[in-house]
Amino acid sequence: MAAPIGLSWAPKLPSLATTSGGSKSDPAPKPSTAQGSIWKPASELVDGLFVPPMDPRKVNKLARKNVKDTTGKGWFDMPAPSITPELKKDLEILQLRHVMDPKRHFKRAGKSKALPRYFQVGTVVEPASEFYSGRLTKRERKTTLVDELLSDQSLKSYRKRKVREIQDSRTPGGNQKWKNKGKQTLKRAKDRRK
Repeated sequence: MAAPIGLSWAPKLPSLATTSGGSKSDPAPKPSTAQGSIWKPASELVDGLFVPPMDPRKVNKLARKNVKDTTGKGWFDMPAPSITPELKKDLEILQLRHVMDPKRHFKRAGKSKALPRYFQVGTVVEPASEFYSGRLTKRERKTTLVDELLSDQSLKSYRKRKVREIQDSRTPGGNQKWKNKGKQTLKRAKDRRK
């Protein structure tokens, strides 16, 4: 029989054979109708094509699912980037920038410790006038902000000095306190062990 002229295409669903070794009288399982499924049930297909539902709530739900995550027109629809481990480290370093340099003071970003959702990463291009003064050499350039900060010698010496100061302030009076002095303390230590 010849197919009529016009739009009469219908998707052919694959037949799912049972591999569990069951009897052939069991009906074949139906394809899933989950949200992420490619196949739509026949009730949602009109002439084999998907037609959005008539219920406005369902239409809005479908529209919200298809809208991309952006900041909006006020920020020129800046998209939310996918956060990689390198980007996450860079954002955490930027949040802790007030700790890095003792001479610079920054306004706090806010009470929230959460990473920003919308941001863009760029490359600073120095003008020709800063060739000798404010430019990084090729050896000083790194791929991420974290690598750049870890390789900076002045920041490294500042970090070491600060760590040493914190350790000195938290050690309990040196190790003299814990040494056994004289025979009396050894005797008391022996009595405590019994």
